[in-house]
Amino acid sequence: MSINVDKFSLIIKNQINKYEKPALLTEFGKVVSVGDGIVEVAGLSNVVLNEIVSFENGSYGMALNLESDIVGVITLGNYFDIKEDSIVKRTYKVMEVPVGDELLGRVIDPLGSPIDQKGKLKTKKRFPIERVASGVMTRESVNEPLETGILAIDSMFPIGKGQRELIIGDRQTGKTTIAVDTIINQKGKNVKCVYVAIGQKNSTISLIEKTLEKEGAMAYTTIVSSSASDTPSLKYIAPFSGIAIAEYWLEKGQDVLIVYDDLTKHAIAYRTLSLLLRRPPGREAYPGDVFYLHSRLLERSVKLNKKHGGGSITALPIIETQLGDIAAYIPTNVISITDGQLFLMTNIFNSGQRPAIDAGSSVSRVGSSAQIGLIKKVAGNLKIDLAQYRELEAFSQFGSDLDNETKKVLDHGKKVMEIIKQAQSSPYSQLEEAILLFIVKNKLIKWVPLENIGDFKKALLLNLKGKKCFTTLKNKMDFTPELEKEVTKEVKGFIKDYVLKIPNYDQDQIASLKED
Repeated sequence: MSINVDKFSLIIKNQINKYEKPALLTEFGKVVSVGDGIVEVAGLSNVVLNEIVSFENGSYGMALNLESDIVGVITLGNYFDIKEDSIVKRTYKVMEVPVGDELLGRVIDPLGSPIDQKGKLKTKKRFPIERVASGVMTRESVNEPLETGILAIDSMFPIGKGQRELIIGDRQTGKTTIAVDTIINQKGKNVKCVYVAIGQKNSTISLIEKTLEKEGAMAYTTIVSSSASDTPSLKYIAPFSGIAIAEYWLEKGQDVLIVYDDLTKHAIAYRTLSLLLRRPPGREAYPGDVFYLHSRLLERSVKLNKKHGGGSITALPIIETQLGDIAAYIPTNVISITDGQLFLMTNIFNSGQRPAIDAGSSVSRVGSSAQIGLIKKVAGNLKIDLAQYRELEAFSQFGSDLDNETKKVLDHGKKVMEIIKQAQSSPYSQLEEAILLFIVKNKLIKWVPLENIGDFKKALLLNLKGKKCFTTLKNKMDFTPELEKEVTKEVKGFIKDYVLKIPNYDQDQIASLKED
């Protein structure tokens, strides 16, 4: 049997002609200078913004300053043994973080590495930290409430899914408490939560984790932790890592709540990096693009329409003020970006009113469109009542002779302030809020002494839960005229029994209550 050598030769030649070996290109650069976590690199002419580069010592950095001949790189690890003329390699990857349900219940650093001693993350999916926000045509108006469980907020300054509501105030006024209580209240409501700690003390972050664990909230929460001891680069990356994690669930059509605690420290970290990168300083030494820094971050909070999945990201950014100065640079920037603000006052906090929300300065630009009909029906007069109370309270300080009508308004206002006072980690359901607002609207608290209001509202809610009117209200979720009469009758009956147990109760008040 003869072998056709020419045939085999032709096959081999065809295979050789088709063989293509891809060119392996690796771009190298050299360290020009290093100091304070900033490395200047020459030779990386094609590097892109936010691209990860690797150093000879095994650590990584992120390209943040792109100039014609020098690239400014912020280090993401140990930079003390990076030396001049050492080699820097491109990785051809932008900064990414792991995303997925595996992150729930975990505490991670801004790079996505777990720091909670619970083992490695098993997620394989990663999202870039910088993404273009969803376009206008993919969005819809905010129309669904995100329940905070805090009566003062849900009644007067409702937050909707997809909204950006700023929490602003001096230090130690309860800003973080409001955010953490809101996370706790999402239990059983199918809302994923991301808490981003920026420049917080390790002890504070640990306490928040323990609080969420105790309340069963860590099961649906991820904590992105950048402590005060971390480098400015990690503090800068932290909120962008948090929003990237939130966008994974957004794309799955789910609702997410993200807390940035706080953006003041974030702006300071960015200012530090910008000054070290020799960017021109502007007002208060912040760089010119500090507004863009927060606007591109907060713009990624969105309520998508049904065509694009119907998911939402609700943002609660926190800003710390100095001596209540909301006209400072960063506060005014973030106020102009967000859809409202909750302004917390030191004097209100020190007077024992918690949450210490200043009803006059606070606002929600979404308004009643983010409230259920039940709350909307009974919450309308609350802000007016408090406005009248504040006005008359200011005038009453200058005179002792007050007419009976003024005294009634002041007495009612003080009792309303007690009604909306709320302890930490004690959220109300929408039904409980509706009942408390109902008794305020109908002035049914006029017979209850001021000092007994706190105990009275707990006892009332506990008593009504076993009544038929409570079950009817729960089923209908609306105050019909018949139901209003039934609830009023039950509340008045409870008040009669309650006040008779109070020692030295005013006999005239008892007579008035019996007549009514």
